[in-house]
Amino acid sequence: MNPLHLSILQTDLVWEDPNVNRQLIEAQLQALPAGTHLTVLPEMFSTGFSMNPTQLAEGMEGETVNWMKRVASDKRCILTGSFMAKEGDQYFNRLLWVLPNGQIGQYDKRHLFAFAGEDQHYTPGNKRLIASVNGWRIHLQICYDLRFPVWARQRSTYDEDGNFHPEYDVLIYVANWPERRSEAWKTLLRARAIENQCYVVGVNRIGVDGQGINHSGDSMIVGPSGEILYDCADRKELHTQTLDPVLLQETRDRFPFLRDADGFMILSDELPE
Repeated sequence: MNPLHLSILQTDLVWEDPNVNRQLIEAQLQALPAGTHLTVLPEMFSTGFSMNPTQLAEGMEGETVNWMKRVASDKRCILTGSFMAKEGDQYFNRLLWVLPNGQIGQYDKRHLFAFAGEDQHYTPGNKRLIASVNGWRIHLQICYDLRFPVWARQRSTYDEDGNFHPEYDVLIYVANWPERRSEAWKTLLRARAIENQCYVVGVNRIGVDGQGINHSGDSMIVGPSGEILYDCADRKELHTQTLDPVLLQETRDRFPFLRDADGFMILSDELPE
């Protein structure tokens, strides 16, 4: 692996206004450094965390997906974040992984936030997404997934020569996580880094949403031993961080506890209809 140049955008979102949010985000991305490999946007970056998909959700040929393709191409980097997706008569909180060449990977949020009624409006996903860039394996998740460690747990393997291979190197959470639960957010991000011996990136929004809920951001980048490499609260910021593969490998070699982890299978990977 080579060093990974990763940029994260912590920003306010205009409630249920995709056109304005796309314009505001694109303006902020004008400061994106050349050579960035991956740029991460918050959860539902075009609308805020709204339970109004019947009015706002878009198909995979819609304006938000086309916008992501154009921005990824213009900036020559991968762009990721989630939006309201519509397929047939179903709606998804869908994270997209958009390459500069227009190819797309997708992950539908597994754990829907019933406390806010998300489970009444959206369909849960049942497949994880681990993408690759510059030799790094990136595991992508959304907000409330953070509270459920099994869904993020490394499923490491040995090859036929006996070499050990962790499943991924970076775990990313995009979020609309309220300020009143910010201590849980910050604590769980560090916990995921420690237990999976990987970098963890949490990208959250700031500002008050249409339900009057305040968000303090607290976006973080955490090292593989749980050390905080970057954190930011209560302000807009486009931050670029270089993730060091040498630090990651040295950490894993010095304390190789992943080799002792329990094997497991998630029996409900395929959710019932």
